[in-house]
Amino acid sequence: MDMRARVNTALKQAMKDKSADRLATLRLICAAIKDREIAQRGDGEDNAVGDAEVLAILGKMVKQRQESVRVYEEGGRLDLAEREAAEIEVIEEFLPKPLAEEEVDEAISEAVACTGACSIRDMGKVMGELKSRHTGRMDFGKVGPKVKQRLCAS
Repeated sequence: MDMRARVNTALKQAMKDKSADRLATLRLICAAIKDREIAQRGDGEDNAVGDAEVLAILGKMVKQRQESVRVYEEGGRLDLAEREAAEIEVIEEFLPKPLAEEEVDEAISEAVACTGACSIRDMGKVMGELKSRHTGRMDFGKVGPKVKQRLCAS
């Protein structure tokens, strides 16, 4: 079952369960996917949004909410922070399990070997390879410095 179908199934179940908060979050996910489709149509592309793009959308949504939680907590708005945290939980149900630290290091090694990267100039190739294989499973903001360190050491 593709990602979009999983979200739609969960949306229908949330309607049946009358779970208002979960339903609202699932509708936000559907709206974000639909927005991406509309943007693609505007660019002249006719393809539907694939699973990799849905994973990227979900990852972006989680990051936005994590930032919001941090800002709300700093501002003393714990009620809003809790709501954002609840949305994160719903969104993360559709994301694959994140890679462990050792698995991330192994994935970096594989990507460096696969692309034949030997200097910092090849960082884009390595990051592209990692994104194509591990979208939604690793935080690329944290992986970037590790890749840079690995390539500088080579």
